[in-house]
Amino acid sequence: MDQRACASCDYRRVLNESFDPTAPRRSDHPPATIAPIDLRLAIGDLTGVGPQWSARFAHLGLRTVGDLLKHLPLRYETEAAEEAVIEAKAATAQSETTLTRTVRGEIQRVKHIPSRRPRTEALLADESGTIRLVWFNAPWLVKKIHPGARGIAQGKAKLRGGYLEMVNPKWEALGDGLGEERVIPAQVGRLRPIYPATEDLQSARIDRVMSAILPGALASIVDLVRPELIAQRGLIALNDAYRMVHSPLDGNEAEIGRTRLAYDELLSLQLAMAMRRWQVRHAMHAPALPMSATVEAKILSRIPFELTDSQMQVCGEIAHDLSDTMPMNRLLQGDVGSGKTAVALYAMLIAVAHGHQAVLLAPTEILAEQHMHTLCGMLDGSRVRIAALTGSLRTADRAVVVNGLASGDFDIAIGTHALLGDEIRFKSLALAIIDEQHRFGVEQRAALRTKGPTQSQVPHTLVMTATPIPRTLALSFFGDLDISSLRGRLPGRTAPTTRVMPTHRSGEVYSWLQSRVARGEQAFVVVPAVHESDLGLKDVASHAEALRTGELAGCRIGQLHGQLKPAECESVMEDFRLGKLDVLVATSIVEVGVDVANATVMVIEHAERFGLAQLHQLRGRVGRGGKPGFCVLIGDPPTEIAQRRFDAIASTTDGFEIAELDLKLRGPGEFFGARQSGLPPLRVADLSRDFELLMNARTDAQQWIGGTGDLTEARDLPLRRRVLGQYGAALGLSDIG
Repeated sequence: MDQRACASCDYRRVLNESFDPTAPRRSDHPPATIAPIDLRLAIGDLTGVGPQWSARFAHLGLRTVGDLLKHLPLRYETEAAEEAVIEAKAATAQSETTLTRTVRGEIQRVKHIPSRRPRTEALLADESGTIRLVWFNAPWLVKKIHPGARGIAQGKAKLRGGYLEMVNPKWEALGDGLGEERVIPAQVGRLRPIYPATEDLQSARIDRVMSAILPGALASIVDLVRPELIAQRGLIALNDAYRMVHSPLDGNEAEIGRTRLAYDELLSLQLAMAMRRWQVRHAMHAPALPMSATVEAKILSRIPFELTDSQMQVCGEIAHDLSDTMPMNRLLQGDVGSGKTAVALYAMLIAVAHGHQAVLLAPTEILAEQHMHTLCGMLDGSRVRIAALTGSLRTADRAVVVNGLASGDFDIAIGTHALLGDEIRFKSLALAIIDEQHRFGVEQRAALRTKGPTQSQVPHTLVMTATPIPRTLALSFFGDLDISSLRGRLPGRTAPTTRVMPTHRSGEVYSWLQSRVARGEQAFVVVPAVHESDLGLKDVASHAEALRTGELAGCRIGQLHGQLKPAECESVMEDFRLGKLDVLVATSIVEVGVDVANATVMVIEHAERFGLAQLHQLRGRVGRGGKPGFCVLIGDPPTEIAQRRFDAIASTTDGFEIAELDLKLRGPGEFFGARQSGLPPLRVADLSRDFELLMNARTDAQQWIGGTGDLTEARDLPLRRRVLGQYGAALGLSDIG
C-alpha cells in the first residue's frame, strides 16, 4: 500500500475514533502510533470531504493537507460550554453581565424582515425551550437557515421581553457529513481558532477538518532550519509551532507558536535578499563612472539652486557607488519637496559626462512629462540630448527616439512603461533611475537591467520614492538595496497648513476657496471617484459641475482623471500650469508629478477614504512656489483608526513620521511596499511588532549566506529550493549553486 493510501486510512481512523475538536490538546509530539499524513495529499481525498467541499477549500487556495496546515487562524475565541436552552435562560437571568452562551437545537421558523437595516429572525428549539436568534445584514442566511435545520448557536445572550435572545450569533450547521454531530463538553476556556473563511466554507468546518488531520500532518513536517540556529534563538520545533497555533492550550502557547512561524517566514525572505545582494555585487558588473571636481562643478552649475546638506550627502553616496564596477543598487527615499529630481539629474549627468546614457522611468505620462519639463529647463543650452518616450507618442516620433537610443544620439531618455519594450535598446546604458518605484512590478524593474550593451554588463540602478518607507518594510522588502534618505525641504518650500473639516461645513471651505482664487491663486479639489456610483462618493464630473454652478460660480474649472487619453491629460495640465484654469477637480492622479507654482490650496473630499501617506503626498502638491500652501480635509471619519489618521496628518508634516504611523494603523498588507513590491506577502510576521525578530532573521541570513552567495551545503539544499521557489522569480535570483 502506498503512502497516500496509508495516510488516508490513518486519517479515517483519526476522524472516526478520536475526532473531537474540543478535547484537551496535548503539547508533546504526535504519538508514534499515528502514521504521518503526506502533506501533498489532496484535501478532496480526505474522508468526509469529497469533491463539493474540496472545491470550497480550493476557493481559499487550500488544495493539499500542507496548504491547510499553513492556513493559520486569524484569532482565537473562548468557546463556551454547551447548555440546554432552559439552563442558558436561567444563567442569563441571574447574571449581571452579558455572557456568551452555546445552545444546540432545531430551527422551528424563520422570518426575513426587509427594512433600512434588514434582519433575519429565527426560533431555535431544543427539548427544554426556545431561543430567538437575530442576524442583521446577513442575506447569505437565506440559504443556510430554514425550518428543520439543526445547528449550534453561540453568542451573547440577553433576556428581552421574557425571551432569551442572541444577536448576530455564530451558527454552525450540523449533520453535514463529517460523522456524528459533535459534542461540546463542559470545558472552561477552550480556545477555538477562527480561520479565514468564506460564506460557503465557515471557520467551524475548517476547524473540524484541521483537528482531524493535525496529528498525522505534524508527524510529516520536516524542519529545514538548522537546529543549532533554532536553539540559539530560543525557538521551538516547527511541528510544535504548528500544533500550538492550531490547537493552543492558552494564548501564550499560540504566540510562542506564531513567533517560530514568523521567524521562518522572515528568515526565508532575508535569505533571498542576502542572495540577491550577493549576486548583484559579485556576479554582475557595471561601467565605472568616477567623479572629478571638474565634472561635479559643471553638474552643479546646471542646477538652478544650491543643494541642501542632505542632497549633497546623498549625491556623495551615489557618486561613490557609481565610481565602482560593482553595480549600484540604491533606494532614494525623500519627503515631499526634498529635491529628489535634482539628485536624479546629478546622477544622470555623471553617466553622460563619461559618454554613456541614462534613463528615467516614471509610472505615468503626467509624471514623465513633468520630469521632461523640469530637466529640459535645467539643461537648456547644454549639449545634453534628451528624449521622451511614452505610449501616446506618434509612430514616426517613436521611431526617431527608438533609433536615437540605439545609436547613441540621445544621452538621456525619460518615459513610461514604453521604455521597457523588447525593441528598446541603448548603445551604452550606464544608469537606470526608476521614480515612484512601488508602482512598478519587480519584473518591470528588472527589465531595465537587460537594456545594457551586453548581458554581462548591467546599468547602475537608482530607485526613488516620494513616500518614505518605514524601517521594517525597508529591511523586509528592499533589503537587497542600499538606502539613502533626503530630509528637509528645498529653500523656499514651506509645509502646507492642514485643517480637517466635517462634511456639513464644506460650504464654508468653498467660500474660503473662492476668496483665494480671487487673489489670483489656484487650487486642486480631489475626489475619490471618476464616475457617479451607488456609494454616494463625489466623482470628478458631477462635483466639477456642482462647483461650477454653485459655490465656485465664475471660476474656471478643469477636470482630470486616469481614464482620459494622455493627450487630454497633458492639455488639461498645461492649461492649469499656464493659469488658464483656476481650479482642477481630479482624482488622486495628481498625487505625484504635478508641480504648479501658483497652486496654493488642496481640498480633499471624502478624505477618510485615503491613506495617510497618500494624503501627505496630495498636500505636497501645493505651496511649491513660495506662497503659503493650505490643505483642507473634508470628511467624517467612521472609525477610530480613521480619526487617528486625520489627527496625525493635521499634527505633523514629517513624511517619515507619517509613514511609520501609517504602517501601525493599516498594517504592512496595505502599505505599498508590502503589497506592490512584487514579493509574496507576509502571512505570519507582523512588521509592526516583530522588528526584533526581523533583525535576528536578517543577521542569521547574512551569516548563513556568508561569502558563497548561496545555500550550497548539502543539508541546506531543500531550504535553497524553497527560497528560490518563493522569491527567485520576483527577485531575479539565479540558481548558482
